[in-house]
Amino acid sequence: MGKDKLRKFAEVATFTNVLQLDAGKEYKGRWAARFFKNDNPVILELACGKGEYTVNLAKLYPTKNFIGIDYKGNRIWRGAKTAIEESINNVGFLRIQIETILEQFGPGEIDEIWITFPDPQPQDSREKKRLTNPKFLARYNEVLKDGGLMHLKTDNDDFYAYTIDQIENLGLTKIKETTDLYNSDLVDEVLSIKTYYERKYLQHNKNINYVQWKFGAK
Repeated sequence: MGKDKLRKFAEVATFTNVLQLDAGKEYKGRWAARFFKNDNPVILELACGKGEYTVNLAKLYPTKNFIGIDYKGNRIWRGAKTAIEESINNVGFLRIQIETILEQFGPGEIDEIWITFPDPQPQDSREKKRLTNPKFLARYNEVLKDGGLMHLKTDNDDFYAYTIDQIENLGLTKIKETTDLYNSDLVDEVLSIKTYYERKYLQHNKNINYVQWKFGAK
């Protein structure tokens, strides 16, 4: 590991807006009240990387709470540091494996979940790692409120098609979908938030896929 990564890992451990591994478990079912000190809705960004979506959503919606989740502390460092520098207090970051989400959040605790440009895990042997496979979807359904929204943005057409198949196979409700976001009428101030990776893809004229869905009544 390079010196810069080591420095970021050490610094992120001092940030009050970052919890790592088991530290988040004590907030399970009480994130709004205990971590954010309010009763506002809680929204997650999974595989948040540098946290661009988490931070920018928080700026747009100061009366909602946002938590970025990723396992790579050196990536979380950027979003967490930006939130501290800009005094964005409705943002937190959680360094965990997404597989453990049920250990960190209580049933019906979350209002929305965003998945923005995750690793598509294209190999068939890694299908179980895809963040929209049925096992992950079942976990999200448990922590989401009834009718809570799911969002996916991805440049990977195969991963998008895979996700659409899962939504349809499970009988979930698609609300919005497009295979070319920036040439659609769906784009708005929320969907026009761009991550580091999205900017790179757009420079190469890559289409951006987006789908919004919900699980419905449990």
